[in-house]
Amino acid sequence: MSQVEPVPHNGRNHRSAKWFQGDSINAASSRAWLRSQGHSASMFDGRPTIGVINSWADTTPCNMSLRDVAEHVKRGVRRAGGFPLELPVMSLGETLMKPTTMLYRNLMAMEVEECIRAYPFDGVVLLSGCDKTTPGMILGLASTDVPGIVVTSGPMLRSIRGTQELGGSSGLWKADTAHRTGAITGRAWREIEGCIARSAGHCGVMGSASTMAIVAEALGLTLPGNAAIPAVDSRRLALAEESGYRIVQMVDEGLVPERILTRAAFENAITALMAVGGSTNAIIHITAIARRAGVDITPADFDRISRRTPVIANVLPVGTHQMEDFFYAGGLPAVIHELGDLIDPDCVTVTGRSLPDECADAEILDPDTIRPLADPLQADGGIAVLRGNLCPDGAVIKHAAASPGLRRHRGRAVVFRDKYDLEARVHDPALDVDASSVLVLQNSGPVGGPGMPEWGMLPIPLKLAKQGVVDMVRISDARMSGTSFGTCVLHVSPEAAVGGPLGLVEDGDEIELDIANRSLTLLVSDEELARRRERWRPAVAAPQRGFTSLYVRHVEQAHEGADFGFLAGRTSVSEQMYQPMPD
Repeated sequence: MSQVEPVPHNGRNHRSAKWFQGDSINAASSRAWLRSQGHSASMFDGRPTIGVINSWADTTPCNMSLRDVAEHVKRGVRRAGGFPLELPVMSLGETLMKPTTMLYRNLMAMEVEECIRAYPFDGVVLLSGCDKTTPGMILGLASTDVPGIVVTSGPMLRSIRGTQELGGSSGLWKADTAHRTGAITGRAWREIEGCIARSAGHCGVMGSASTMAIVAEALGLTLPGNAAIPAVDSRRLALAEESGYRIVQMVDEGLVPERILTRAAFENAITALMAVGGSTNAIIHITAIARRAGVDITPADFDRISRRTPVIANVLPVGTHQMEDFFYAGGLPAVIHELGDLIDPDCVTVTGRSLPDECADAEILDPDTIRPLADPLQADGGIAVLRGNLCPDGAVIKHAAASPGLRRHRGRAVVFRDKYDLEARVHDPALDVDASSVLVLQNSGPVGGPGMPEWGMLPIPLKLAKQGVVDMVRISDARMSGTSFGTCVLHVSPEAAVGGPLGLVEDGDEIELDIANRSLTLLVSDEELARRRERWRPAVAAPQRGFTSLYVRHVEQAHEGADFGFLAGRTSVSEQMYQPMPD
């Protein structure tokens, strides 16, 4: 076949035609090298080209099932008459990547965006799973005007040892304390290690991965029910195939991210976040995605929506069940249906219908795992946004996972300059600390970490743990894993490393936390803080090499989404230079 002329697919012209159509050397070259893979000439007959962008990697156990998921997505694309092309992008495995995958979220977002722009994709299916892979991919998609749909890997099966439900990473944190204090034996510790992650999939509790899958579904970027189907359940593969089929239809309908990522969609995502007792990490990711989409979301929006939204998902670490149970109980569609008027109907999802319409016939199948609105697990949302002289631009706390007796607390600060200082001294028997102390970690934010690592659940000093202390007020400019728990104030902004008040705190200063009044106060006079500010100098030198150097020079603060300022907003792929060379 010497020439391939455009054949409209359902009457639409496709971006990929600029690569594949006609008899030019550019078009012939594009077709020839793809035909080396065994594709027939019929693949270039005008059908839409779909990118299947896969974050599978051996280094990301949460995403290991995405190899199979990709094949089912491609099956669906072909069934709908599309031409699927799979490609890998960098993968962010939280269990192995140091100091944190958050350092590389923006890099992954840049790679996804650039791949969408540079390749002949008319639409894309994004395959994600582990904590930062989902927001990283959505950030890249939101920056373009190419139709896209997300398929996540799904949660792993519940973690069990004998008849004891461990609760994934949440159970591992608790077991670690028991092991260090001698409450459990070395053999039990090793057995627990083998039971925590016993199948493919991401963390099986309401950690960051599950939370971001729920956020993606509530934003309208996935097919209904995607968030909770276990990774090893055949229904996950069926949903993947249907997602592949649907993306071809979305291309023909011109259903682009701009139509989905509206103000209403972000308010729905925040409502879902609060209703399921989700991870505090979602606040940063939602804010960043909104900025890419041109929607102004502020910390005040999260607190406002939290105050009106009860927690109805009884899932660890806030509740008692795991994500597998959440799926059997009805998943997010049941939550959305139960929330009723709290969900804005003025939005559209990848199905072309609104979120409430998609969930109209959903029902709660286990009222203990998903509670009725009239009998919630907690009367308001699981996350609070704090203000005060210690956090002028805000801080967050997952108060649903905090100890009731510490929700209003005043204590003297025990300050650690950075992670290394913390590791060196926190378990020192000579450390001047008691149960009423407030542990403070500095220089762990976006710049100070760098990358804002998950160091916010500071360990309980061993001498106090042996006395039975299980929680203390802990404050930092870091994040914490969504699987973590305790009275941990996080995301203090501005961070210590850029001169925020957190960097001025000294041992013995009194700090007052009042969650009900949303306040965090350093009880030191303005005059004294001014004197300390004059003496303040950055604690760490800026990195001089590679992506980390770029990151610390351009990353914004936590309340802005920790994104790069130069990536705010979206730009059409047609307005960029990413087009085939003219003949």
